Amino acid sequence: MKLLFVTTISDTVNAFLVPHIRFLIEQGNKVGVAFNIIQEVNPELLQLGCKVHQVDFQRNPLAGENLSAYRNIREIIMTEEYELVHVHTPVASFLTRLACRNIRKVKVLYTAHGFHFFKGAPKKNWAVYYTIEKIVARWTDGVITMNGEDFEAAKGFKLRKSNSIYKVHGIGLDLKKFRPTTNEQKITLRREYGYNAEEFILIYAGELSYRKHQDLLIKAISIVKEKVPRVKLLLAGDGDRLEEYKELTDTLGVGRHVDFLGYRKDIQRLLAMADLAISTSRQEGLPVNVMEAMATGLPLIVTDCRGNRDLVTPGKNGFVVGVDDVEACAKGIIELYYSKELRMKFAQKSRDMIEKYSLNQVIGEMKEIYSKHSVKC
Repeated sequence: MKLLFVTTISDTVNAFLVPHIRFLIEQGNKVGVAFNIIQEVNPELLQLGCKVHQVDFQRNPLAGENLSAYRNIREIIMTEEYELVHVHTPVASFLTRLACRNIRKVKVLYTAHGFHFFKGAPKKNWAVYYTIEKIVARWTDGVITMNGEDFEAAKGFKLRKSNSIYKVHGIGLDLKKFRPTTNEQKITLRREYGYNAEEFILIYAGELSYRKHQDLLIKAISIVKEKVPRVKLLLAGDGDRLEEYKELTDTLGVGRHVDFLGYRKDIQRLLAMADLAISTSRQEGLPVNVMEAMATGLPLIVTDCRGNRDLVTPGKNGFVVGVDDVEACAKGIIELYYSKELRMKFAQKSRDMIEKYSLNQVIGEMKEIYSKHSVKC
């Protein structure tokens, strides 16, 4: 079968979808990709024989370029005679499904990495995004979700093909890349990065943004430092809130306890030297940073939002706190600092629970879904 993967920007394919594309090609399918090339295309895609289509999708849905992108993606699908189109990311998925609505014999699958409507979202999100999803669902043969809340919401859609709402365990995590380390390895890594064995290191990997909500954690550190003087928070990521968060650390007097690391390509090494992983997001789909921490065997503290609560079970592999509950977050950090036994219990459970989110597991789940839509698997 001839398939086309469509995302708004190339970064999404590079980060998450290359193993999926490789699997489909190994099964004898022909696969193309279409996106706005922001990040250089992964060389493996070219080695695999993927045809790359440049489409000027813009992440801003109101951008004028999206009109030409709509025309372009429609022409590509018709000219190249793709038989199944697998769409990801909101803008590209909407425009592509709109383009495919009256193209005969083209099947469309949509993977939702996290709907823009969710419990606690502004009413306008439900009014706009939920309505749009219900409309474009009529031109969709299958919807693939990654968390329980999205799965239940998608059941309200009427698709072209019945019984085609699916739930998979994320995009698949390489468990060979993320794994627990020994205490000796951790100490060696800390020495390499300029940290010492006595520090209690927390890590939060994510874009510095309103959505990721690092300010909650910075405020929690201002409480924690009174009970845990050697606490150290590593914030790995860039974003539009960088200066605001730096000012907050200065205002709260926690500058020496918080390190802004910027964008990193060594997350697995940073996780390996940490004691605890944290996510204080306001919303998630199925957070890769939390899954990577689980695979590394770290205890977790996360906020009670979609995606986070799919991965962390309170009292089993971590604590779940309110989205704006600074005191509960601080309390959890302090409790885990003083209880090595609890840290070890949560760490082991994290490692056990992550197995079903492995790349092999997810590829197997996707194989079943593709087979139901006549893809050679």
